Amino acid sequence: MSDRPDTAGNNTRTVLLRRGNVHSPADPFATAMVVERGSVAWVGSEGAADSFADGVDEVVDLEGALVTPAFTDAHVHTTATGLTLTGLDLTGARTLAEALDRVRAHAAARPADRVLLGHGWDSSVWPERRPPSRAELDEATGGRPLYLTRADVHSAVVTTALLDLVPDLRGPRPDAPLTGDAHHAVRAAAYGSLTAAQRAEAQAAALDRAASLGIGSLHECAGPLISSTDDFTALLALAAERRGPRVVGYWAEAITSAGEADRIRELGALGAAGDLFVDGSLGSHTACLHQPYADGPHATHTGTAHLDAATVTAHVVACTEAGLQAGFHAIGDAALTTVVEGVRAAADKLGLAAVRAARHRVEHAEMLTPEHIAAFAEFALTASVQPAFDAAWGGDDAMYAQRLGVERARTLNPYAALLRAGVPLALGSDSPVTPLDPWGTVRAAAFHRTPGHRISVRAAFTAHTRGGWRAVGRDDAGVLVPGAPADYAVWEAGDLVVQVPDERVASWSTDPRSGTPGLPDLTPGGPLPTCLRTVVGGHTVHTGQGRPNE
Repeated sequence: MSDRPDTAGNNTRTVLLRRGNVHSPADPFATAMVVERGSVAWVGSEGAADSFADGVDEVVDLEGALVTPAFTDAHVHTTATGLTLTGLDLTGARTLAEALDRVRAHAAARPADRVLLGHGWDSSVWPERRPPSRAELDEATGGRPLYLTRADVHSAVVTTALLDLVPDLRGPRPDAPLTGDAHHAVRAAAYGSLTAAQRAEAQAAALDRAASLGIGSLHECAGPLISSTDDFTALLALAAERRGPRVVGYWAEAITSAGEADRIRELGALGAAGDLFVDGSLGSHTACLHQPYADGPHATHTGTAHLDAATVTAHVVACTEAGLQAGFHAIGDAALTTVVEGVRAAADKLGLAAVRAARHRVEHAEMLTPEHIAAFAEFALTASVQPAFDAAWGGDDAMYAQRLGVERARTLNPYAALLRAGVPLALGSDSPVTPLDPWGTVRAAAFHRTPGHRISVRAAFTAHTRGGWRAVGRDDAGVLVPGAPADYAVWEAGDLVVQVPDERVASWSTDPRSGTPGLPDLTPGGPLPTCLRTVVGGHTVHTGQGRPNE
């Protein structure tokens, strides 16, 4: 692009972007856009852009680049994401031995850290088929405290030295990944070792990475079992000081009263939502199921239930009456049944209209039955989902099938059925569980490993842009139309197409005369678009490389 890097993001100026492709429902053939005082002022054709050229402060030549709304990642753990960027990341380790080698190298490189922090091991893909033992980790770290989360962040392996920092941890110390209360206790000890400077470094790294990927907004899913109020409020303060990305905060604590709702609001949270755990995860055998795991620790193991329907009801009632969003983490079918039963009881007490208007949400919502989907539609529950989970663990030979068997695994993440029922979808990553990767997320939804669950690229893109804004109660954003916030990204994207993965997915005509705006070709194996610029509220928050006169 030929504009100067900073001036296009000065939202006191009027800027005309032209000679590109602007993805907008206001004009499917748009090549130009005017941004004024942080909002989209006009979208239209190249000929009409001539009339604006003399009246703006700056003209940006897009040189054929694509302009889209900025993405919203609807489920992020920002500090933990930053720590994987600045610290030990075992994502992609192919063997147990390789993981231990990475631990040794990290320990040697960080001699001053009181506690070593890492993430991302997944023994389900290792030939050894087991996590590292405590003795192996003690050796690899030289006896130092280490906290190392599994890929799903619902269990962790630790060293003896870290256990010694948690004197209240009762019971035996089995040489197995920690889950439940034991995991929460060691996580609190590990994260409590971070200095304010380390935390700020990690948070800034995560926000910078998001901006570099065309992400304009993040939904931070925090809570007392995940982080701390200091971590949460520090992130919101840091985001407020920066020009972007925007951060919307959720605090996952069950409430029953107006006073508790006030305390949630005083933290700066939009809702008592996010990872309010009804259950755990499939990878850690803690998602709560109606029928036992296929590979559980014993033949009758069905996971862990953290909340019952009565608690869900009390929480939804208190949040609805206080004007807060309620929300829950629910993955297994039994956990989702608990949520539906609890929300139904709240609607019986308060009225269906009040519950629908509150736009409560459910995170992950993986093991949905048709009855769950109908209830989500009835109560206007937003399904905040992560298509990269299916890309990583779906299919007949991967972790989902190991845990559930092939037939049950094929029912997971039914995005097409959700959309057909009218359930609001918001896409995210659950980073660091899966990386920040918006176009990869759209690709994963469109090319779901179970063909019947696939949705069009256009539908997935909408769920990852406008869907995230709607999930926080904003219907006027996430789309490039006059009056909307000027949150957009500019992409090197190649040819634009109207793409569906197969004939079972509803499509619009690929004829340009149909007026359906195109999007990048996301066929698996091909390159994803490159972000050239990210703008939030009219301010440039990222400028990439790769264009002339940058």
